[in-house]
Amino acid sequence: MTTTAHAPHPNHAHEHGAGCGHVAVPHDDHVDYVHDGHLHQVHEDHVDECEPGGHAPHGGHDHRHGAGCGHVAVPHGDHVDYVHDGHRHAEHEGHWDDH
Repeated sequence: MTTTAHAPHPNHAHEHGAGCGHVAVPHDDHVDYVHDGHLHQVHEDHVDECEPGGHAPHGGHDHRHGAGCGHVAVPHGDHVDYVHDGHRHAEHEGHWDDH
């Protein structure tokens, strides 16, 4: 899965990191932080929006995510992602996508 092009988040004064108060989500070779319904990635001296690019179905996923499923729920735009095995799953048209 790839993320969108470099997308700096303007006017972001908050410094993300361990103990910053936002949910930390492992993502490939970095950590995203859930902030205001989207994901931030610390990048050099600023913060980028970290969003998936394209459609990436997660095959062979039998587990049904939802309230009480045991995985961290992450508000993301107009839906909820669930952190599972080091990545986020989002329900999409009868299957789960990697986000």
